[in-house]
Amino acid sequence: MTSTNDHPAIKHLADDFWNIRGDFRIAKILNVGAHMSLVRRPNGKFLLIDSYELDKEGLEALKALTDGGTKIEAVLNVHPFHTVHCAFVHALLPHARLIGTRRHHRIQPDLQWDKALIEDAATQAEFSDVLDFSIPAGVDFISRDESVHVGSVLVRHRTSGIVHVDDTLNAFDLPSLVQKVVGERALRFHPKLADGLEKRAGAAGDYAAWARRLGRDWADSPIVCTAHNSIFNLSGATFSDAMTDALAHASDTLSKHHQSYG
Repeated sequence: MTSTNDHPAIKHLADDFWNIRGDFRIAKILNVGAHMSLVRRPNGKFLLIDSYELDKEGLEALKALTDGGTKIEAVLNVHPFHTVHCAFVHALLPHARLIGTRRHHRIQPDLQWDKALIEDAATQAEFSDVLDFSIPAGVDFISRDESVHVGSVLVRHRTSGIVHVDDTLNAFDLPSLVQKVVGERALRFHPKLADGLEKRAGAAGDYAAWARRLGRDWADSPIVCTAHNSIFNLSGATFSDAMTDALAHASDTLSKHHQSYG
């Protein structure tokens, strides 16, 4: 196996799973981070989850792992609003299937998108040898408000249990002084959950039920790789515990929605 120690952004978290961290700056100042993950299938081919423009050294490390990129057979873009780096990855890997959401197709129609959509069960079934997928219930998958990034396709590597998620769940690495004020780092739902919930009766309950079910189904997941800036190690707790805690933190938001819509 080729080592990735020469590039600290590529984290080898399990035998067939790597998480790749990067920078993403808002207004060229605030670095909220970005990521993508690399998964090796039993046939020796690779899947890239999400798109990110690596620096020269990072590209060399990625190519060393994947025979110059030729073994990457598909790129799965799992968040409808994460589109900035798709063109770069497609140019880097023109042979790979470029799979995204229906919003990817609409926003970047010039790219050679695969007809399959990652939010469709049939597409997800193609990769079920190594990945599990989940889409939150009760929220808009693609919000009309482009600042609301609550909906996404969550991905779990079946062998290691590692979860890859964009925005739906967050965990932020903060300076120690800030952490003393805001509390210990934890998994949290997107801060605009209130805006992302569907404006209908039962949406808050559907979202909470989805979160509890996912916590049970993926209970043994040891690590959650989040966008934008954290690899969250559960450190002995279960994913179910983390989701229960996240629901408790969001209880006011869910209660207010229930009061408004039923």
